[in-house]
Amino acid sequence: MDFDLEFWLVIATAVSGVIWFLYWIFTRGRAETKEEPWPVEYARSFFPVLLIVLFLRSFVAEPFRIPSGSMLPTLEIGDFILVNKFSYGVRLPVTHQKIFEVGKPVAGDVVVFRYPQNPKVDYIKRLVGVPGDKVRWDNKELYINGVAVEREAVGDYEARDQHNVIRPTFRLREKLGETQHDMLVVPGTGGRTGEIEVPEGKYFVMGDNRDMSNDGRMWGLVPEENLVGKALLVWLHFNWNGDGVNFSRIGTID
Repeated sequence: MDFDLEFWLVIATAVSGVIWFLYWIFTRGRAETKEEPWPVEYARSFFPVLLIVLFLRSFVAEPFRIPSGSMLPTLEIGDFILVNKFSYGVRLPVTHQKIFEVGKPVAGDVVVFRYPQNPKVDYIKRLVGVPGDKVRWDNKELYINGVAVEREAVGDYEARDQHNVIRPTFRLREKLGETQHDMLVVPGTGGRTGEIEVPEGKYFVMGDNRDMSNDGRMWGLVPEENLVGKALLVWLHFNWNGDGVNFSRIGTID
């Protein structure tokens, strides 16, 4: 169990709710009205707010900030995104136990998940391989079940990393499943080579900034229980070391 923000939100909601409920139980039916003790007053004020926040964050949508350039050009450093928490099933907070099946991830989805090597850290990548797929990457090329992924050239792109360093890259338009999106490669450099078969209950992910991403090619597969949700849209962009506030980013995502 991870003692993160979600855990403490559940604790705060439960404690405030119990205090308010017990006070109501012990004082109901009394004719006299007295001023509420300060813990009860605070509990009564905060409990509804905490409960609503917990419900929305656990079952509807959760905000995340993009800290690195691994998903360029789709997501930029400083993008604040909303993640649909019920796209891949409704899960209980803290334990992440699935209680209701809603849908399955499909190739091309931009997914948020708990990093398999450190579940306290959330990652965001492009879903490339679903159960049953055989994925092969050879230098800059990508193959799904022996078929090369469709790509077309778009042009040069200046990729700005988290250290505000601009790296020349080349932009390509790629089709994964029914999803068409842009991705980047660094021209004139070698690439990784490997192959993996995706078993049931696991998924294979890669960053759109292919030569600048720590993804499944290095550490393997994402267990289904690690999935947090599907990225919906950018609701704010603010990058202190880069372009500051950029309203043109709002509402975008591929």
